[in-house]
Amino acid sequence: MFFFFVPPQIRRSLPPFPTFVDVPGPCDPEDLIDGIIFAATYLGCTHLLSERTPTKSARMQQAQEAMSRSPDSEAPSTAEVDLFMSTQRIKVLNADTQESLMDLPLRTISYIADIGNMVVLMARGKMVRSRSAQENLDHTAEQTTMNHDDRRLYRMICHVFESEDAQLIAQSIGQSFSVAYQEFLRANGIDPEDLSQREYSDLLNTQDMYNDDLIHFSKSENCRDVYIEKQKGEILGVVIVESGWGSILPTVIIASMMHAGPAEKSGRLNIGDQIMTINGTSLVGLPLSTCQSIIKGLKSQSRIKMNIVRCPPVTMVLIRRPDLRYQLGFSVQNGIICSLMRGGIAERGGVRVGHRIIEINSQSVVATPHEKIVQILSNAMGEIHMKTMPAAMYRLLTAQEQPVYI
Repeated sequence: MFFFFVPPQIRRSLPPFPTFVDVPGPCDPEDLIDGIIFAATYLGCTHLLSERTPTKSARMQQAQEAMSRSPDSEAPSTAEVDLFMSTQRIKVLNADTQESLMDLPLRTISYIADIGNMVVLMARGKMVRSRSAQENLDHTAEQTTMNHDDRRLYRMICHVFESEDAQLIAQSIGQSFSVAYQEFLRANGIDPEDLSQREYSDLLNTQDMYNDDLIHFSKSENCRDVYIEKQKGEILGVVIVESGWGSILPTVIIASMMHAGPAEKSGRLNIGDQIMTINGTSLVGLPLSTCQSIIKGLKSQSRIKMNIVRCPPVTMVLIRRPDLRYQLGFSVQNGIICSLMRGGIAERGGVRVGHRIIEINSQSVVATPHEKIVQILSNAMGEIHMKTMPAAMYRLLTAQEQPVYI
């Protein structure tokens, strides 16, 4: 799970780093872990474009704009709802049938505002090209790019509710973030009170972003169009896997190629290449299953155009940890990274969820027991160098799984 901390003020905006401050709130922490319910009226949702880290006043203007807009066609057919919240998610349930109308992981909420009896929840979506693209937002396959003045714009999905408990709802969500973050730290053996907010903030402010995806992807020599010729009815002959949560530009990676298949015979693709578009359709930000369906749908075509970014199969990670008091900001299970705190030193260093750790400081850990890996990471300080790759790719390359080509 990935957690942010949300302060409890009426205007609630997330800081760009995972710090801990104990947030008092109206709920018992144990209740928030199990989940609590508030009655509300769902008024619908609307879509806005926003910079990554707008000011609080800009956020409030966005919340007010969301309230003033007419609900769109995505609004549920019923307005009376139960708003369920816990340290993991926020669900919107039909008040009569308890049918789930919406399920929002807590980590997706980037801003909360309560204004009178109204509550606005904002969830950040994918990057879009520019403000002029707002009218052309594609809900399933948006192109993730940088606009001309190097500002990244994101689609914000704003859900609007009305409730007599509006302020209580907002405060409870803020407290949920705090409790969730405490639980995450304790699960990784860290006392939340051992490190002050200022110390961690100062550390992040002095560190560069080592994860250089945007730089790598922007270099023309790394990006290319590839044309694959094949027979109609023939599959492309690839296995694709996810690049992993934590990637600046999440897409799919070529993990295996069928011997003598069209992809391999072309000589233009390599294991590790990341697919950006295929026949003009962007795969950036799409679920793995959707990307697989798009590729399977090309079976009847004889010529396929792919835009790929040349990447090695192994990701190089550099985590700068000056003192053991500073949490690494990720957790691992049997060598596989299973959670990551956004904005922390691990994400800045290139750590990605779903990757298998291959080496730590030039020491192979592929056959190392889980407890030993945890011990190595717990005691590592200074510059921590790691090599990782998608766990699914690792299993294919080591013949632990048989490839299913598409």
